[in-house]
Amino acid sequence: METVNIKELNERIRLESAFVDIITMEMNKVIVGQKQLVENLLIGLLANGHILLEGVPGLAKTLAINTLASVVDAKFSRIQFTPDLLPADLIGTLIYSQKAEEFQVKKGPIFANFILADEINRSPAKVQSALLEAMQERQVTIGPVSYKLPEPFLVLATQNPIEQEGTYPLPEAQVDRFMLKVVVTYPKKEEEKLIIRMNNSGVFPTATCVLKPEDVVRAREVVREVYMDEKIERYIVDIVFATRTPKDYKLNKLVDLINYGASPRASISLAMASKAYAFVKRRGYVIPEDVRAVCYEVLRHRIGLTYEAEAENITSEEIVTEIINAVEVP
Repeated sequence: METVNIKELNERIRLESAFVDIITMEMNKVIVGQKQLVENLLIGLLANGHILLEGVPGLAKTLAINTLASVVDAKFSRIQFTPDLLPADLIGTLIYSQKAEEFQVKKGPIFANFILADEINRSPAKVQSALLEAMQERQVTIGPVSYKLPEPFLVLATQNPIEQEGTYPLPEAQVDRFMLKVVVTYPKKEEEKLIIRMNNSGVFPTATCVLKPEDVVRAREVVREVYMDEKIERYIVDIVFATRTPKDYKLNKLVDLINYGASPRASISLAMASKAYAFVKRRGYVIPEDVRAVCYEVLRHRIGLTYEAEAENITSEEIVTEIINAVEVP
């Protein structure tokens, strides 16, 4: 019975996920290289999770998000975070109208489908927390009334890892709300040559709109239906628990390196991102490779390192690698 279901589900998801190739093709027209970035943007979009992008300036982070918004016929807002930004600049405020003799709501730029929070670590805590309420609750409170945010709603925040001057690092509890943390790297030599050529010619390709916001909402429903076996669930739980109690998994050398492990939100994100990854690969079921493929993005910002780990220059990626190699694959 189950095998038949899997077969049907597989076929259905193969048909439903046809648009993934079209989106990727449209985005690749504009963005040279950055395959990992484009794939992770798609996973975030399909798994209904927000993304934190980290990388030095000039790596097409803003361009990638802008292109995704133009491929999906969606409203896009770019908010430049600065030290003098106020929560009202983000979510909106009540303005007194003399004509109507009452307060009227002026909605802020957060009322869009795709939000690019540029250099999120540049603004103070109260602005960051205003954004994070919107991310978590999918609603915004202005005055006494709460307003629902449009669907799909996706926050893509960027931060520059180089500068520490005048920045306000995101607290752990807030970083945890991002489903994925994607580290954007430099392009390869061949890709950089293409980028130079494109800029010299002055002819920039544009992406065509191929999807409506309601298509994204429907695709998310289908992603939830991707089959996940109990063995895979156990595998995800083992990976997350290994970050909390490494001793139980014979990872004694990690005991002094991990300050705190990943939260249950990590388990949920890992499961959802694995399903989205399987969907992107046009498969109706999750395999261990899907979990491993999204593991770094889901866990790298959720593992707290001790001073010893920092003194020895050990990164959370190295810890994730140790865990993946130690946890038994189903």
